[in-house]
Amino acid sequence: SIKDELISAPYVSLTTGLMKKFGVNVEVEGEMNGGTPSFVIGADEKYTSPKSILVEGDASSASYFLAGAAITGGTITVRGCGSESVQGDVAFADVLEQMGATVTWAPESITVTRDPDVKLKGVDVDCGKIPDAAMTLAVAALFCEGPMTIRNVYSWRLKETERMKAIVAECTKLGATVEEFEDYCIIHPPKDNVVNEDVVIETYDDHRMAMTFSLAACAGVNVVIDDPGCTAKTFPTYFEMLGSVAS
Repeated sequence: SIKDELISAPYVSLTTGLMKKFGVNVEVEGEMNGGTPSFVIGADEKYTSPKSILVEGDASSASYFLAGAAITGGTITVRGCGSESVQGDVAFADVLEQMGATVTWAPESITVTRDPDVKLKGVDVDCGKIPDAAMTLAVAALFCEGPMTIRNVYSWRLKETERMKAIVAECTKLGATVEEFEDYCIIHPPKDNVVNEDVVIETYDDHRMAMTFSLAACAGVNVVIDDPGCTAKTFPTYFEMLGSVAS
């Protein structure tokens, strides 16, 4: 039983869904989203091999490349997760579409592009089901028309670092005006989207802070990422991969 409110429910659903593919049924009692559910596994449940299974790429990590295409007005295709993905973070692509990008879905891939004549626009979005990918919106917000409101992300405060405070601090360094609330923030882009150059980005020993704020460089803004090696937690070759698609 979950004694406190369950956060990041999509990741729990991902786990129980994978267990089901291996023959184990998990009965959920109570409300998953914002509730305190109980999870019941029968004593006779046993894991059995599904014979074959697709191991998807990490949709949270894919968000950086998808956002990079939206920011630059380029085109990118990420393979390994798509319309048939079991990961909630693929919904990040839907937010990019709301912002003005064009998204094309295939069962195991996502393609994002943006017409350079179409300006990205800030949106007001509930990110409770995509809290990790939602961080990527913070940097995309710097290049939008109008403010970006990222809601339902209290879980940011409970991650590898206090991500809400970290995002507010680093976006402010880059020239944004950020309003911070308990579980959401509003990011107002710099005037005329002119982002401050040569800012040193503190990563707080948080892999996602390093990857998120590197995207400012996709728009031609020079940034210095402090301790880039912290990406080794989930994506040790991130900067090499980013360089290969940006060159």
